Amino acid sequence: MTRIIGIDPGLVHTGWAVIDSIGSERKYVASGKIEPKRDAPLAARLAFIFDNLGTVIDLWKPDEFAIEYTFVNKNPTTTLLLGHARAAAILAAGTREIPIFEYEPNKIKKAVSAAGHADKSQIMGMIKILLPAANPKSADEADACAVALAHSNMSRF
Repeated sequence: MTRIIGIDPGLVHTGWAVIDSIGSERKYVASGKIEPKRDAPLAARLAFIFDNLGTVIDLWKPDEFAIEYTFVNKNPTTTLLLGHARAAAILAAGTREIPIFEYEPNKIKKAVSAAGHADKSQIMGMIKILLPAANPKSADEADACAVALAHSNMSRF
């Protein structure tokens, strides 16, 4: 069995999901989101992500850590800020010596739904099929479930 934590990083909401991967079987364990105060300074938000994700990691003890890779969008400032959130999350795993795997958004979508350009509703539908015990309360949690599932599927090959 391999326990995987999937992360959908963000400065406003960082989604996380833990699944167990046993051969071709996937089992939902837990999920949630980390929400720093929107009006907090950048350093405080990053520390909040690092500390709270560290608590989640210490609680669920994943063997592997999978995170969505940042893509460059139209606004370079937004991309840079998202990169900071990713770094805080990666440090939470790295300081605990957990192997880190990064995946591009379209590869995650393709691994979960067979379509590299699937929309949020398609991903949510596949999460319900592939992880019936999961009941993500936000898109961030659903995306984190997708990241964990994608890693589980791709790491087998």
